Amino acid sequence: MKLSVLIPCFNEKNTINLILEAVHKITFIDFEIIVIDDCSTDGTRDILEKIYMSSRLIDKLVLNKSNKGKGFSISEGIKIATGDLLIIQDADLEYNPQDIKNLLIPVIEHGADVVYGSRFRGGNAGRVLYFWHSVGNYILTLFSNIMTNLNLTDMETCYKLFKTSIIKNIEIKEKRFGFEPEITAKISKLDIKIFEVGISYNGRKYIEGKKINWIDGFRALYCIFRYNLFI
Repeated sequence: MKLSVLIPCFNEKNTINLILEAVHKITFIDFEIIVIDDCSTDGTRDILEKIYMSSRLIDKLVLNKSNKGKGFSISEGIKIATGDLLIIQDADLEYNPQDIKNLLIPVIEHGADVVYGSRFRGGNAGRVLYFWHSVGNYILTLFSNIMTNLNLTDMETCYKLFKTSIIKNIEIKEKRFGFEPEITAKISKLDIKIFEVGISYNGRKYIEGKKINWIDGFRALYCIFRYNLFI
């Protein structure tokens, strides 16, 4: 079994090398690393090109010609993924790659087709940060669950693991963070097994590089209704 690790990246010069090294500490499954740089302007692209040319930390590197968004970058990575399974890994240090083994357990033991990593499930460590972000996440997950009839606790999580054969057959239209509610709506319509497991979370502040904001929250609401009712 092989895992494709997709790392969409935009302006993460301070963490990109660290996250690549962290992913390479995975020893529990064969994997490939696919990095998609979304036209970074802070020097991240130069760092990635040097790493790609001089080391084995990156197996495939995609350089977007212009800034398109996380959803677009994920779509580009899916096209060239060759693993049996595929997972999305942010380029910052909020999600610990060692938690990926927990997402693999439902696949191995229960034949899961899709596994979400929840920041709000179980007793895993989580950095204490923004109250209103938690409220917003709860509201978005609640509305998503109402529309999909799923009982997820963290629809907006980065860690989503798919059987590659499933994700390759889903057309992704959202270019930015609307990917999360869109893909959730679309997998809910399939006859597949969806699981959720607890993960740790070391969230960061805006001063540390966090990018998602309230505008993305309103877009997520729009996507919840659009992709559940009209697609």
